Amino acid sequence: MLYLDNAATTPVRPEVLDAMMPYLTRWYGNPSSHHTVGEAAADALADARARVARVLGMRAGDIVFTSGGTEADNLAIKGIAIAAAQRRADRRAHVVTTPVEHEAVLESVAYLERVHGFSATLVPVDADARVAVDAVTDALREDTALVTIGYANNEVGTSQDVAALASALRERHVPLHVDAVQAAGWLPLSAEELGYDAISLAGHKLGAPKGTGVLAVRGRIPLEPLLHGGGQERGRRSGTEDVAGAVGFATALELAESERVEASARVSAIRDRFIARVRERVPSARLTGDPVHRLPGTASFTFAGTSGEAVLLELERRGVVSSSGSACAAGSDEPSHVLVAMGIAPEVAQTAVRFTFPRWLNAPLDAVADAVAASVSAVADAGG
Repeated sequence: MLYLDNAATTPVRPEVLDAMMPYLTRWYGNPSSHHTVGEAAADALADARARVARVLGMRAGDIVFTSGGTEADNLAIKGIAIAAAQRRADRRAHVVTTPVEHEAVLESVAYLERVHGFSATLVPVDADARVAVDAVTDALREDTALVTIGYANNEVGTSQDVAALASALRERHVPLHVDAVQAAGWLPLSAEELGYDAISLAGHKLGAPKGTGVLAVRGRIPLEPLLHGGGQERGRRSGTEDVAGAVGFATALELAESERVEASARVSAIRDRFIARVRERVPSARLTGDPVHRLPGTASFTFAGTSGEAVLLELERRGVVSSSGSACAAGSDEPSHVLVAMGIAPEVAQTAVRFTFPRWLNAPLDAVADAVAASVSAVADAGG
């Protein structure tokens, strides 16, 4: 069985398990405890924080360990926006995003509208899911508290020009939050290079366990916590820290970053050959997402006249595991909100299939492309 759903999750790397094990079995203390076992855990937590900060080009104090990308997105969007609104007499503000964001972003924005009376602008994207910098700046208002944009789309792989967005927003004194859950390990993450104010990451996309993540937010940005209690994480995320998870996350992030340039070039070449072969073998195949500005490990298509779910079942019969899009929306009968926002008709959007590759992929996928052709043909012959 060939697993090509790595955008949904990845296996935990052996090096990560090895790094975590001492903090699960020997140095398992609470890092807030003032004894030898607790202090060893606290030292490991501080070291993991510093290691993540070095990869991101931020300060150790900017790093907040979370339970994953969803919590990191929620904390960034709600925490920054609510903190900004508290300085206003009406306690309300404005947020800017796009309609192709992950549900964790869109639902956080909807919560601010529904519960806190915020207003929001969803800036349209083009047919490849790219957003124009000018369109984002045109959407700004005097009360705009935050712009939140995904670095790379989780369904179609389109990447955004984060550096240009950050530069334009800095001139207007509006903070930029970047959901980089899919981009980590494939695209540069340096805050100095990109200029973002806050960034969300998830460990299970990098070879760390599920339930690990990070929000990095510059210290000058006020942040209202979502979780209250013992004041851990400098008061920004209360709760006893998962020391082993933090160590595992730091290890996975360092490994992914050290391999990033070579892996991106190698997998991009395999991806391009795969896309070309699928298009050659399947006339109905339409590549979704930007053909140039896209993740090295993502190839996504629609196959008009079929059912995406039926194609997936045929592929699995042939030994290929993939998906129709976001794992968070698996099982939904609704067409992808990302594809619809790109202008793809709902009935065509429901034919989507996404292939996402591991960083260690090193061989052509011609046999997979042939399996795609056979699967699409079988579904079409059966009447969709």
